[in-house]
Amino acid sequence: MSRRLVRVHETPGYVLHATAWRETSLIVQAFSRDHGWVTLVAKGAKRPHSVLRPALSVFQPLLLSWTGGAEVKTMTRAECAGVHPLPGPAMMSCWYMNELMFRLLPREDPHPGLFDAYVIALQQLAAGQTAAGALRKFEWTLLKETGYGVDQEPPDFDDVQQEPQLRAKLRERLSEHLAGRPLATRQVLLALQRYQGNK
Repeated sequence: MSRRLVRVHETPGYVLHATAWRETSLIVQAFSRDHGWVTLVAKGAKRPHSVLRPALSVFQPLLLSWTGGAEVKTMTRAECAGVHPLPGPAMMSCWYMNELMFRLLPREDPHPGLFDAYVIALQQLAAGQTAAGALRKFEWTLLKETGYGVDQEPPDFDDVQQEPQLRAKLRERLSEHLAGRPLATRQVLLALQRYQGNK
């Protein structure tokens, strides 16, 4: 039984990860507002003059178009829809958010509230705000969207005094949800902190 052919035109989205596929193409994991996490093949995207190549940057807002009825769709277009000028220190926080979504979200399950929280976090990080508030709000929204939410009203995510307690609570919930699968970004961050502490 064949799946219904789907055509999506210019939906807001972000590249979470891209890997080489064959000689000239990429397999792109994208997070879209209206369709959730989708896997797309970007044919010819590695060619020097491809119109897709300059657009497919992580953490930057895009308008994505694709077609297909299988698990892997064919990307037909990707247009830049703005820029988040992220400073270097913010990159680890961005990769952390992407890894959480990879681990916890089912494919093609829309989460508009989480998409909006992701955009806000990227905007805050691009504006040079501290990562703590942006990440706690994103983690809170992710847990709520996936059914593992904290049973209380959202706190003040910018309250510096409450942040350590909130971080511990959210990390405990995330660890339960991840079922013993440690996050690579978390391990890298801890290794960096140990290295800096030994300097």
